[in-house]
Amino acid sequence: MDSIEDIFESSLKLEETHFKEGYDEGYADGLASGKEEGHQVGLKTGFEVGEELGFYRGCVDVWNSAFRVDPNFASARIQKAIKQMEDLLQKYPISEPENESVTDIMDSLRLKFRAVCASMNVKMEYNGYPKASDSGNISF
Repeated sequence: MDSIEDIFESSLKLEETHFKEGYDEGYADGLASGKEEGHQVGLKTGFEVGEELGFYRGCVDVWNSAFRVDPNFASARIQKAIKQMEDLLQKYPISEPENESVTDIMDSLRLKFRAVCASMNVKMEYNGYPKASDSGNISF
């Protein structure tokens, strides 16, 4: 009787064994593909943030150069706002993307940029890098 019970018991455990093996294999594959996908998303997001920060840094540098050429280029209030933008750029934790202040700093930076542009009556905005679908709209 024991041998018959062993045969049935092993048959009953066969389904459970295959389920566990399938689960473990699926979990390992999902973990590997999730890491790769997370890496790709992180690269893309990091590039976009760096590009936007570079745009603002370029604007601040151009405006500061204009002030050196002509100190009366803009009012003291605008100069102060540009200085605040510069401080925000320096304060941005580039090497700490999980820092909780990145969103607040970026929002403040965008707000200051819009305020400076409005005060100087300049229509300029950051729209990001042109997409491949926009390539027909670019002219040189």
